Amino acid sequence: MTTLRAVIFDLDDTLYPERDYVLSGFRAVAQWAQRELGVCYDEGYARFERLYGEGVRGTTFNQWLSETGLPEHPWVAEMVRVYRCHEPDIQPFQGVRALLERLERRYDLGLISDGYLRVQQKKWRALGLEAHFAVVVFSDEGGRECWKPSTWPYRQALQRLGCPPDEAVYVGDNLLKDFAGANQLGMGTIYLLRPEGEYADRQAANAESTPLATVASFAALESLLERWPPR
Repeated sequence: MTTLRAVIFDLDDTLYPERDYVLSGFRAVAQWAQRELGVCYDEGYARFERLYGEGVRGTTFNQWLSETGLPEHPWVAEMVRVYRCHEPDIQPFQGVRALLERLERRYDLGLISDGYLRVQQKKWRALGLEAHFAVVVFSDEGGRECWKPSTWPYRQALQRLGCPPDEAVYVGDNLLKDFAGANQLGMGTIYLLRPEGEYADRQAANAESTPLATVASFAALESLLERWPPR
């Protein structure tokens, strides 16, 4: 039986609720809109929250401006800038700090985070979890082509940890992109399924993207790691 040496985590919706980051960004944009566009903060933020609740993704600012009676140009670009540059008001999921404290006594911990470098770095600093991790890899360090499902961030994490793939597991929440790269390298893969998560309704595209195991809580994750690999 292979000894498990390293546990590598995803960030968004794995260690903290991504919804909280989105709403934090919307609050920042609503404050900007009140100051620069004269749109009442409460009304502007309520509109953002409603659009998000309705499942609008990718065109939120366009729709918000349309409903407000303002042109997209030049405001969409500025709203995106404010959103990405804001200081996030986010906290880890309940139980994350205690979990990491226990796990770091037994394993080397790593993080792989996808997305724009400065955005992900701001999130990471806001969460204050750095002390628990031996290695942190932001996929954007290698450029857009190195984002998941590329194997690049996984190879980087393993190299920096000095750990072979079969002695590491990756824990993530997005079946579309989290597990293909890790599976290709021969890592263990665990899907942390949260029904309320942003990606809970996604499906693995093929066997390569399918994780080896699925858990629905941190307690179940910890129990699975203790008896890894799954039988």
